[in-house]
Amino acid sequence: MNKIVIVTLLFSALSFGQSAHEEIEKPIRDLFLAMKNADSGLLKSSLTETAVLQTITKDGAVKNEDIKDFISSISKAVKGDLDERITIESIQVDGNLASVFTPYQFYYKGKFSHCGANSFQLVQQNKVWKIQYIIDTRRKENCHEQ
Repeated sequence: MNKIVIVTLLFSALSFGQSAHEEIEKPIRDLFLAMKNADSGLLKSSLTETAVLQTITKDGAVKNEDIKDFISSISKAVKGDLDERITIESIQVDGNLASVFTPYQFYYKGKFSHCGANSFQLVQQNKVWKIQYIIDTRRKENCHEQ
């Protein structure tokens, strides 16, 4: 009987962990779905009001990108043209803060464009996870197309 209780508790803990990670992943997956579908409303819903977007250039400089310009460019895209394929490699959580690392391959109009990695910082606000900060790398070499 005790074995059944222990197995049930372990399964419940694992299920809770997976569910928590799915909630953290949701705004990230929504961001890329919004890009693919040119859906600025879904994109906005995945971000906090003060979200920050940056990229690291080839020479190592950090370039700030205007989040409003990013949202505007997504809304002007043709549905299906922007396809960023990610792999969620790690998720770290402490209270209302989560850090997610996602290598990616980016396709434009069905053709491979570049690859790199995204680092997301998310915050939980009113029991909902939102993206606060994104920084990425972009390169054309040493990419493994999916």
